[in-house]
Parts: sequence; structure tokens; C-alpha cells
Amino acid sequence: MDLEKGGIHLCSEKRDRANELSIDIIQLCREYNENIITDPGHVNIFPASKIPKRLHHLVSPIYRNLSGASKGSLGSRDNMKEQGFRLATESSTLQGFLQCVPDAGVRKVAYVQGNSVPHANLEVLDKLIATRHEFAQLMGYKSYAEFALHSTMAASPEVVLSFLLEMSKVVRPKADQEFEAIQNFKRENSGDPRGELEPWDEAYFTWLMKSATYKLDSSVIASYFPLPQCIEGLKVLVESLFGVTFHKVPLAPGESWHPDVMKIVLHHPTEGDLGYLYLDLKSRKGKYPICAHFAIRGGRRVSETEYQLPVVALVCNFSGSSLAPVRLNHFEVETLFHEFGHALHSLLSRTEYQHFSGTRVVLDFAETPSNLFESYAWDYRVLKTFAKHYSTGDIIPKELVESMVGAKKMFAATELQRQIFYAIVDQILFGEQPSTGRDTIAIVADLKRQHTSWTHVEGTHWHTRFSHLTNYGAGYYSYLYAKCFATSIWQRMCQEDPLSLDTGSALRTKFLQHGGAKDPADILNDLVGSGIVRSCNGGIIPDITSLCEEMELLKC
Repeated sequence: MDLEKGGIHLCSEKRDRANELSIDIIQLCREYNENIITDPGHVNIFPASKIPKRLHHLVSPIYRNLSGASKGSLGSRDNMKEQGFRLATESSTLQGFLQCVPDAGVRKVAYVQGNSVPHANLEVLDKLIATRHEFAQLMGYKSYAEFALHSTMAASPEVVLSFLLEMSKVVRPKADQEFEAIQNFKRENSGDPRGELEPWDEAYFTWLMKSATYKLDSSVIASYFPLPQCIEGLKVLVESLFGVTFHKVPLAPGESWHPDVMKIVLHHPTEGDLGYLYLDLKSRKGKYPICAHFAIRGGRRVSETEYQLPVVALVCNFSGSSLAPVRLNHFEVETLFHEFGHALHSLLSRTEYQHFSGTRVVLDFAETPSNLFESYAWDYRVLKTFAKHYSTGDIIPKELVESMVGAKKMFAATELQRQIFYAIVDQILFGEQPSTGRDTIAIVADLKRQHTSWTHVEGTHWHTRFSHLTNYGAGYYSYLYAKCFATSIWQRMCQEDPLSLDTGSALRTKFLQHGGAKDPADILNDLVGSGIVRSCNGGIIPDITSLCEEMELLKC
């Protein structure tokens, strides 16, 4: 099937064209992602007093003449100069910035700029859509979405859209309630009873509301998550769930690509070594700014007595310095556990063929282990085993974790609605194409009005920095599939005792060890029983009941 997806069954002329298009798609995806990195956009903000001191690490000082003419970044500090700041509006920096800036005007210019770059990707995306569409038609499909989905659990774009629209309908009432609550909070705090809630207000006012309700301080939370302790948390997980040791081993000369990299071996007391894991977790200049799992070598059966051990790498970008060691915010802890879920899928699979090792599963099943292990990053029974204050060694207080969980749920419908919107955009852009070109800005704006509670800001095009359009073309919905599957597994198997060896044994033998060598619906039914999936128009979709209950979507 995979060979046919590459066009091996086509006549030589069509096969040559398919190869050309495949190369073009790879190059366009690379160009799209490089543009995101090289053109993050920036804004100049004057005067410097508009930026709170706690955000100075996100910005660079600049100076301008008092007449208003801009000057270089290192102008002299005299009475003729005014200091300001320059903000690079790349995604992760922008989110933290919008969360903490009280000046609405500054938030607006930062939001608009950050969601209007890279402009070059408008053309790149148009070419990518057209190239993928031609490739799909060459392969005998009506659209790239149909081509990408025919071998997945969903089986067709129609099934995916049915699932997404159902979720959108269920989530909308609760998301609208949350929107109204944020708007009322803004009006009360701004003194303007008719003030409209704008997209650049969301991060700021939701964080204020969470902080006011749960008394959260992000720096206090991070103090309990020094990076070495978080790695200890991964060790606790594998030892408790799978009876496997997790320890550092020396690197051979030339084996590592950077001195920061650690090599870990997973070892079972009776089975021996299970696989190797490289951890490259700290940020550094020139490092690609992603968090990801990479399968370097898949596992496979070599003989009746020998198994080729899998080798994987986790690459993240957690910031720190010699003066301030790496301490993770909780979103980063969740990300680390997410990627570790992928790693465990690779390391614990035991498949006969390398082609089915670990994460080499159908697209809409691949994110299930990673989403499941995110839940471990929120459970106090897990966190208390490793989350300790960097200076005192005190265990993270249970009350703090309860507040973090409460804050997470506070605007859960809004966040889920956003993910549904992203998935619908992905489906529509790579769906059936008209004979004439389409305006992706107009399409995305219209879908936002239909499927979210928020307005579209004219002139912006956030989707030109949405990298999942390249690596998950027509497949972004798979994160929502995984969220449904993982929530059901957590509630039925893990919630009562998340670190149970019996639970770990079931996860390993009924789920992780099969990789892609067993039908995912059979895996899910064997693991937790019937009802987690259901048939829909020739495909399979998750049952959304567990997720709705978890997020209290039916109580609005």
C-alpha cells in the first residue's frame, strides 16, 4: 500500500510525474517551514515603559530620536534619544508576551504583526495545495485529503468532517459561555461597559482570570520543575509502569551531535535492554525550534533469539543559562511527557518488521500514546514523585497542582474549539479544489467566523505559520482523535492508580508492543473494551463521551 501511495503502480510517464511532484512537495514544505523561522516578524514599541520588566528577556532595547526618527539598536543614551523595545513575534514568544502586557495598543500591534508573517508563505501554500492536488488526482483521487485519508481509521474526508462538525456543535455552547465571561471580565476591568473582546485580548484576560481565581504564579510553578527533576519523572514512569530501569550510559566518541545530548538505555530485569533514547532538551543558538520525537532506528525481529533494538531521540528547546538553570513551565513539562509517550511507543514495541515499529501506525492513531502520557503530567500522584523545588527540595504542594488543574479546565472549551477550527481549516484547504484558484485568507476567515466564538482580524493570516499544514496535511484532525482515545484510556485504565504495574503491563502488551502491526480499532477494543470507537460511513471515529465528561462540555 505504501509503495502504491508513491505511485509504483502507475505507467512510467505518470510515475515520473509523480516523482517530480513528490520532490516539489518536499521542497515546498521545507521552504514553508524555513520561512516561519527566518521571518518571525517584529514590532518596535515606544516608550520602554509600556513593557513590564518581567518581559524584558523577550525583547531587545532600541533607541530613536525624540523627533520620532528611528535609530539603530544601540544608539547613545542622551537626552535626544528615547528607549524602546523590539519584539520578535515568533509564535512561542508572542504567546507569552500577549499574556503579560497590560497595554491593549501594544498587544494589538504585536498580535497583528505576529499573525501576518511570513507573507511569502501565502504563495508557497498556494503552490503546495495545487501540487498536492495534482499528485492526488494523478493517483486517482478527487483531492489530497481523500488520498491522505484512504488508509486511515477515518478512511475519508467525509467521515473526518462529520466528526469535526459534531464536535464543533457540542463545544460551541460552552465556548460561547467562556467568551462571554472573558468579555464581561474585560469590561469590568477596563471600565468600558461596551468594550468589545478582541483576539489580542484573549491571552491577557484569560491569564488574569486564572490568576485571580487560582492565585497562580508561573515562576512559582516553574520552580518545582528543574529539568533534571523532570528527567527523573520520566524515570519514575517507566520504573513504576513497566518495571524498567532508565539510566544514562556513556556516549562513544563521535556518537553525539552536541555535548548537551544524553544517551539513556531502557533495561528490563529479565528481558535485558529494550532500546536506546537520546535526550537533546536544551535550547541553543542555531537549533531548530521544535519539540519532537525522531525514530532513528526501528525495532525488528532478526531471528528467533535476536531483536534489533529501537533507537530514538527526543529533541526539545527548554531555555536556561549558567546563572539560571533550566526550569520548565508546566506547558513544557506537558510537552516533555507528550514526546516521551511517542518514545515509549517506539521503545516498547516488539514487531516482526521494522516497517511497523513503534509510531509507524496509521496517521489518526499515532498521537494516542503521547496524549495519554500528557495526563501523567497533571496528576498529583505522579508529580509528587519528582516535582521538587529547585532550592529547597520541597515537594510540589497538592493545592498548587489542584489550582493548575482548575486553571486548565477554566477555558477548556475555548482551546478545544480552536483545535477543531484548525483541523477544519486543514481539511478544507486540502479538500476538493475549484477550477480557479482560491483565496486562503478568505477561506480561513470565513471558517473562523463559522466555527469559533472569536472574530477574524482583517489583514492577518495566521495559517501561514501553521507548520502542521505541511507535516500533517489533511491529518491535523488526528490530534482530536487521539485526545478522545487517550481520555477514554485514562479514565478506564489509569485514573484509579496511574502508576500501577498492572496498568503498565496492560498498556505495554495490549497497546504499545504492537506498533502498527495490529488494527488500531482492535487494539483499542482489546485494551479498554467496546464503545471507544464507532463506525461511520465506512470509517471509524472515536466516541466523544469521555472527552465531553472530562471537559464538562455538557454542563453549560
